[in-house]
Amino acid sequence: MLTTGTLAGTSTYAIPTSVPTSAAVLDPAPVGISYEFFTFPSYHTNVSATTQCEQNLKDLSGSWPPIRIGGTTQDRAVYDPSLSAYVSYSVAASTDAPSILTFGPSFMTLAGQYAGSVVLGLNRGHNNISNTVAAAKVAKVQMPNLLAIELGNEPEYYASAGQPVASGTWNAATDAASQASWQISVGKALGNTPIIEACNSLSNPPTWGAAELIAAQNSTALSYVKDFSHHNYPGGTVQSLMSHSNVASNMATFSSDVAAALNIGRQYVFGEINSAVGGGASGVSPTFGAGLWVGDVSLRAASASISRLYFHHGTIGACQYCWWGRYGMGAPYYGAIFATAAMAGGARIAAIDSGSGAYAVYAIYSSAGKPMRVALYNSDYYAGSGTRGSQSFVLTGLTSTIVTAKRLTAASALSRVDQGSSPTWGGQSYAGGTCVATGSATLETTTVSSGKATFTLAASEALLVYL
Repeated sequence: MLTTGTLAGTSTYAIPTSVPTSAAVLDPAPVGISYEFFTFPSYHTNVSATTQCEQNLKDLSGSWPPIRIGGTTQDRAVYDPSLSAYVSYSVAASTDAPSILTFGPSFMTLAGQYAGSVVLGLNRGHNNISNTVAAAKVAKVQMPNLLAIELGNEPEYYASAGQPVASGTWNAATDAASQASWQISVGKALGNTPIIEACNSLSNPPTWGAAELIAAQNSTALSYVKDFSHHNYPGGTVQSLMSHSNVASNMATFSSDVAAALNIGRQYVFGEINSAVGGGASGVSPTFGAGLWVGDVSLRAASASISRLYFHHGTIGACQYCWWGRYGMGAPYYGAIFATAAMAGGARIAAIDSGSGAYAVYAIYSSAGKPMRVALYNSDYYAGSGTRGSQSFVLTGLTSTIVTAKRLTAASALSRVDQGSSPTWGGQSYAGGTCVATGSATLETTTVSSGKATFTLAASEALLVYL
């Protein structure tokens, strides 16, 4: 991998003129957002940029980004039907997460006002099924956008967290039995609807994975499952995080789990994903390299039949990987914009590269089976000093005479908005505090000759080609 980019190379990729049989089916909005449970009301009532940032994604794809409300604090949350506030808790500092909280019916009313689909995470850790059923019943009534309900978050950590549901022996097998029992109880209470987003573990499969859960549960329990969710936080350095071969290898870890879900007619999603655990890593998560990772992992996951990715947003004011906050933007948002633009309106997606190198190529196909766009990514690492290298991507099989493109770029992989170095997407950036696009949009034009066109990408850069 290039570290200072002193070399230039060329690679050639044939773009199939009709959709490959191996191409994955695309969700209308694969790039979604996860809000930590206790922070959700604040994001949607006290952070002015939230609606605009969500709408920017909707304006690209035609669908509001799906959201998931959950995380560690969903298993600390107790439903109180008499509470008028969205949530109630006390913390020593505004950047702390509460160890216990209550939420009322207005929490679900607020969630129900969102224009896109919502997955709601509820408490299994406390082992109070009647309280969770009561909240679920209100959610079904107040949330016409309710896609699914999670029953607990990352259960492999219940025992170490002292959660009551994990008293006695607690392992993947006992968790599977617990999930099955809760799926049946909540499913029956809500009217026999497939409504549960099951699994919700962080440990890499097969242990604690969907395949293991499916094998352990009977048809009655599984009949209430809407989809299967897993969590993913790769961590590492900026260079290792944004490496395309690392992204491809990480996604391959889930191939058997995805197949198990698809084999019983259920979708597989990343119900929670981001660059590093605990709100992110300060030297990694706010960088443009992390933004490039967001774009690449979204496209690679979608091409691996992972239907949706919910990128987690944690405590406001203490969130390194967040796409926006009260006052500023985060470089990772640009990767979400890139991936959403690439897949917008598409029916299928295919990874054209092998996944073993630094260069990524994805082809997005229309419902008619014709290529619409090609997303290119040069994951060679450029830290900002020395000569910046480049890679020429030669695409063959193109049918038009001229194509246009939009470039995602920054001064380096280490560029950060909070340090005065914002990325640009097609020449534009997004304003802190409002998420409004600023600057003049720029489209690049390339001539196609004999079905072939060449696109040059600097190290740590991405390009979306419109066919």
